Amino acid sequence: MPSTPLILLAHAAATLFMVGLIWFVQVVHYPLFARVGPDGFVPYAAAHGVLTTWVVGPPMVLELVTAVWLALHPPPGVNPVVPWVGLALVAALWLSTFFLQVPLHESLRTGFQPDVWRRLVVTNLLRTALWTGRGGVVLFLLWRAMTRTEC
Repeated sequence: MPSTPLILLAHAAATLFMVGLIWFVQVVHYPLFARVGPDGFVPYAAAHGVLTTWVVGPPMVLELVTAVWLALHPPPGVNPVVPWVGLALVAALWLSTFFLQVPLHESLRTGFQPDVWRRLVVTNLLRTALWTGRGGVVLFLLWRAMTRTEC
């Protein structure tokens, strides 16, 4: 069975990577969709879907798997509710991604639609908030792990 510190570090790496990435997507990437132009948008949207999956897929899966593990095996000194809150946030992220953002991206594959693009930017605020909250949970878990371990 893997050790809790290793799981916690993998979990923190995946989550904190996604926190930084979602803020970049919200502030830079999604707003720039409107500047691609109508002639290049369909191939851009198709490539975006494929390439983004390669970047977000592995850390999202790692985050999910390690969140489940930590909920079932909370680190010493951590209130067991904290990892369950973290897991609930992961579940909300996956639901938001697959029921809000993925369908909007699919709509954009046929061409740039300003109303769909605006909904994508607005609904992504939910993921930005959820991942920011996840970052807080992870930092708390790391802090508790570090303050319980003697150097």
